[in-house]
Amino acid sequence: MKNFFWTGLLSLIFLLPLRAQNNDTRVITTAVPFLLISPDARAAGMGDQGVATTPDAYSQYWNAAKYNFLDKNFGFGVSYTPYLSRLINDINLIYLTHFARINERSSYGVSLRYFGLGQINLTDINGQDMGTVSPNEFAIDGAYALMLSKNFSLAVGMRFVVSDLKLETSQSDASAAKDFAVDISGFYQSAEKDMGDASGRYRLGFNLQNLGPKLKYYSSAEGDFLPTNLRLGAGFDYMADDYNTISIQLETSKLLVPTPPIRNDTTGAIISGKDDRVGWMQGIFQSFGDAPGGMSEELKEFVWSAGVEYAYMDAFKVRAGYFHESEIKGKRKYLTLGAGFKYNFMVLDVSYLFSTAKIRTPLDGTMRFSLTFFVEKMKGTQKGQTD
Repeated sequence: MKNFFWTGLLSLIFLLPLRAQNNDTRVITTAVPFLLISPDARAAGMGDQGVATTPDAYSQYWNAAKYNFLDKNFGFGVSYTPYLSRLINDINLIYLTHFARINERSSYGVSLRYFGLGQINLTDINGQDMGTVSPNEFAIDGAYALMLSKNFSLAVGMRFVVSDLKLETSQSDASAAKDFAVDISGFYQSAEKDMGDASGRYRLGFNLQNLGPKLKYYSSAEGDFLPTNLRLGAGFDYMADDYNTISIQLETSKLLVPTPPIRNDTTGAIISGKDDRVGWMQGIFQSFGDAPGGMSEELKEFVWSAGVEYAYMDAFKVRAGYFHESEIKGKRKYLTLGAGFKYNFMVLDVSYLFSTAKIRTPLDGTMRFSLTFFVEKMKGTQKGQTD
């Protein structure tokens, strides 16, 4: 569908957080924010979390170290997420992923994430047609995971990012921006523990995402921070019997990007906070103590989510979750619901999001879909290791 120019521009404003910074709303902005959109329906159904949930084909995005705990040799998945679906119908995120076990101690994963912003009709100030553009962004990932013990796995991932948001303006050097980033993640899963008539198992996970230099849209620009992100999570599986399992998980994350200081509107001098015009590595360390509001504001930069999943015979699953972000850091608050259906070697997951904040999120009222295919079951794995 071809949209009017103003509609496309409005979409860009939603997608690239360009909100002004002030004392009441202090949102941290980065380049390529599409890297923070949950790509799969299973995680979306549990409040957009996955760093410490049970492993699945989409672990490439959340925590590639989880792949070593799957009881499958090979699998791939595809997921579709419509974006701003209440306004327009041609902005979407498509995610393709594949994993394979190399041996009992190692595995790898690759993925492609494509974010299309639809077609935009350009006009000049006189309303004259200037053609049509199709801005888009994509990322190609690869990861390797290695078991360091029977309960702990570590993974390293590489990411190549392209952001092609060029519009035909006076900026003749507005070529597509390209960048590289690294992920470092870890996952711990305990052995099953006897709980009388039932058994249980706990999980811990972390992921340092998008570690890399600033992304430059123009050759003369200083560059914008990537959405470097720290995720920490924990979960517990209560296996009542061979048929029923309840999983509970919590997750928190924080952008490792400097907080914009409060500046004088006239001179630009810093009134409170620290200068955010620093290198990406310094910005990571500075992000833990540079908020103008002190430690109370730093703590508000952590977003958190809680999720629960009930599984019956690993064939049918229902999920629910809640996501919370501070009023001054983005105001995202929403509930999610989801379900999963397994038939033979295929899994279908769906999810739905309800915004609970006064300002609705771009994914409010959105139904997301994921399809996964597994091939060959690993021999000698314990019950319940895989989703």
